[in-house]
Amino acid sequence: MSENFGSSSQIQPLSIGNVVSAAVRLYRSHLKTYLKLALIAHLWIIVPIYGWAKYAAISGLISRLAFGELIYQPEGVQTANSYINPRLWSFLRVAFQVGISLLVIYLGLAMVGAVLATLLGVALGRTLGTSGVIVATTLAIIVTVVIVLLGLTWFYSRWVVAEIPLAVEENINGGESVARSWELTKASVLRIQGVVLVAFIVTLPLMFVLNYIPSLFLLKLEQGSIIYGIVYFISWIGSLVGGVLVMPFWQALKAVLYLDLRTRREGLGLQLREPPSQDFR
Repeated sequence: MSENFGSSSQIQPLSIGNVVSAAVRLYRSHLKTYLKLALIAHLWIIVPIYGWAKYAAISGLISRLAFGELIYQPEGVQTANSYINPRLWSFLRVAFQVGISLLVIYLGLAMVGAVLATLLGVALGRTLGTSGVIVATTLAIIVTVVIVLLGLTWFYSRWVVAEIPLAVEENINGGESVARSWELTKASVLRIQGVVLVAFIVTLPLMFVLNYIPSLFLLKLEQGSIIYGIVYFISWIGSLVGGVLVMPFWQALKAVLYLDLRTRREGLGLQLREPPSQDFR
């Protein structure tokens, strides 16, 4: 039975807290289904190209299922997959386009930050002399980190729902889905940055325990040793479990954001496509 997440005819623009809370409720109410799909997606990652496409498509599948719950048109996994699977390579295209774009932006921001940090360091070094080297270095690092983080989160916020239009809208390809995200988010970047920040904080304890702590132990061990191999395997399992647990939450969050953005910009005439006449195989 579907939980009351909001009405497709009465839902109001959501605050940062409401977006995250709605995603948490979706996650908890469909935990078994979402975790099963997330596990399958992560296992596909080990298969180059096709497996990556499956991972991206299953991510979109989870968001489609969540979106259907939000607008009171729930679908079964097989029914939803009958729409997702034919767009398999489009989902991979979206993932690569956004990933490569963010990488290029990161490198550009890092260079800009490094240049500004260097200029700041030189200026402070001349003003404060030798005693100001530490201060100048610290400020330079802070400036670089701030520029990179703010810039990356701004661009990520513009593409945060890049795969969702592809998952739920009709007659759209991967490139158009990315452009759709850019259009929908243009007036809500700061709010989306807030949502991303809060969601990151919510998932941080889990990721810290399962991903970061095992990795820290590896730094103190000799590579090639038996104990290193054991800890590495534990670290890999922890990363897998962490990814499986966190992925459905983020995909549900994107579905909530997408609905909220369309509510704000385009009204509430949102519908999933009619099911095809033939059964999914």
